[in-house]
Amino acid sequence: MKKLVVLTGAGMSAESGIATFRDSDGLWENYKVEDVATPEAFAANPELVLDFYNHRRNQLYTCQPNDGHRELAALEEYFEVRIITQNVDNLHERAGSTNVIHLHGELTKCCPVDNHATTYDIPPGKDLCMGDTDRRGVQLRPFIVWFGEAVPMIEPAIAEVEEADILVVIGTSLNVYPAAGLLNYARRGQPLFLIDPKEVHAGRSDIHFIKAGASEGVRQLTQLLLNQTGEIK
Repeated sequence: MKKLVVLTGAGMSAESGIATFRDSDGLWENYKVEDVATPEAFAANPELVLDFYNHRRNQLYTCQPNDGHRELAALEEYFEVRIITQNVDNLHERAGSTNVIHLHGELTKCCPVDNHATTYDIPPGKDLCMGDTDRRGVQLRPFIVWFGEAVPMIEPAIAEVEEADILVVIGTSLNVYPAAGLLNYARRGQPLFLIDPKEVHAGRSDIHFIKAGASEGVRQLTQLLLNQTGEIK
């Protein structure tokens, strides 16, 4: 099987009702990003940060994977699919994708403030609060890669892109690094597809653009790929 590597951003989950990362006014669900998504914000006002992510987690439980998520999962029948996502939701997994790398953490998990490599699942309906600790008594925080923090999964993501036979980018502006730099690791001659309803300046001339939302775009991509491989749905 050919390896199909897919990089997804906020536009992948927008049709499921997940708020996009940052709107044109520079706010994230009416919060300044620097007030809820930095280590300094957590140090200054941990209750605000915890409440923000509790709200986002509870919102996630009301959302369902869209057709784009499900189509990507279905492609595992024909390709060795690897999902690299900038999203912190679990919609890819809930749609059936079995190999997902989360670059920016996972909303449904937490970790000790002193050890981001150890994670714990947050049960549905449970909020993360001050005073919630691991067995050592260390405060737990959202398992989210905040601005100013290292992105520990970037190296595994680079390795996947380097080994890809086909690379697809869906619903990301390619403005957030280091994720945006993953395109630089695509091999020469590697088929590249970019799905987005908006204009995206990828800095490359060899990309096949599909100007559509995630669900319609992945549907078109599926037809293109299966036609090329002789596997027509």
